[in-house]
Amino acid sequence: MSHPTGAVIDRIDVFGYELTYAHGDYVMSSGREVRRLPSTVVRVTTRDGAQGFEETCPLGSTYLPAFAEGARAALREIAPGLIGADVTNLAEIHRRMDGRLRGHEYAKSAIDVACWDAFGRITGQPVAALLGGVLQRELPLYVAIPLGPPARMAEFVTRERAAGIRNFQAKLGADPAEDAERVFAVLDATGPGDAVTGDANGAWRRQDAIMAARLLEGAQRFRLEQPCPTLEECLAVRRLTTLPMVLDEVIGDLPTLVRAAGLDAMDQVNLKIGRVGGLLPARLMRDTAVSLGIRLMIEDSWGGDVVTAAVAHLAAGTPPDALFAVSFMNDWTVEHIAGHRPRSRGGLGPVPDGPGLGIDVDVLGLGAPLATIVHPA
Repeated sequence: MSHPTGAVIDRIDVFGYELTYAHGDYVMSSGREVRRLPSTVVRVTTRDGAQGFEETCPLGSTYLPAFAEGARAALREIAPGLIGADVTNLAEIHRRMDGRLRGHEYAKSAIDVACWDAFGRITGQPVAALLGGVLQRELPLYVAIPLGPPARMAEFVTRERAAGIRNFQAKLGADPAEDAERVFAVLDATGPGDAVTGDANGAWRRQDAIMAARLLEGAQRFRLEQPCPTLEECLAVRRLTTLPMVLDEVIGDLPTLVRAAGLDAMDQVNLKIGRVGGLLPARLMRDTAVSLGIRLMIEDSWGGDVVTAAVAHLAAGTPPDALFAVSFMNDWTVEHIAGHRPRSRGGLGPVPDGPGLGIDVDVLGLGAPLATIVHPA
């Protein structure tokens, strides 16, 4: 269904740029290391000239079933079916995307958020208002600590604490005994008001995860995140520990969230906008988690200024007691395509209050589009 209004999409451009991790090497379990990542930016332009932006930046090719060239190929497949669609009708946008391509939610997310951005600019409203309202205008942030020697991880924490961060995610997933040393070193570098999460990114098999949980049992201010690759394995670990459990990679859609909650599999979920297909499904998952009494970390797999703005707008509508923390990933990266906005300060991230995402993307700095899909003449 097309709508003969100025809000219909006339053009979609796909750009690419590279993001560099600000702290050298971002090291995760299973030998995964990141220094530079290709990010893909989508711009939608309506008949009346309104524009909206978003980016999708998979964390390499072995973190989730996603990779940079896959996003670009998927966008080329999806975009022609969106010409003539109304950016203010996100249900129709998703129906069209699903009609063009199954799966590839990380690519669809870029279209979804870009449409929300344009929608907000057309109506003069911030995306957070369109998503249901703002419950907090400053968001508690967390930082991830790359996997490494315990002393180096503790030094990373000390530096970030001095900048105001109070929530830390320590990358784990190696030998359980060595990982326990890492956790206690990080805890020693923090204070009573700080929180630490140990994230194995699904690298442990059940036996190692149980050993790690037993070594860490009783650790104060500590949560265990995604110890194993499957929901069933994580559930088996949860049944043998009193540590609060966080699930991330295995929570990819609303039915899985509801099923996991029914199994009492977790106390917190990490909700990544790109993994679930954009703000429309993410809002539903956010509100469902809140209703079920499950705390939230709101973020995305990786990205810069535009991803950070989208995360801020979704997190803004989360009740403060239900929001554990948010990632401002543009603090983690060197390159900035929107003037390093929104910009954190003192461990808190502001919610942009301008129309749409509330940031201005430097399109000229992105260079020529990788692909352009336009309304036929």
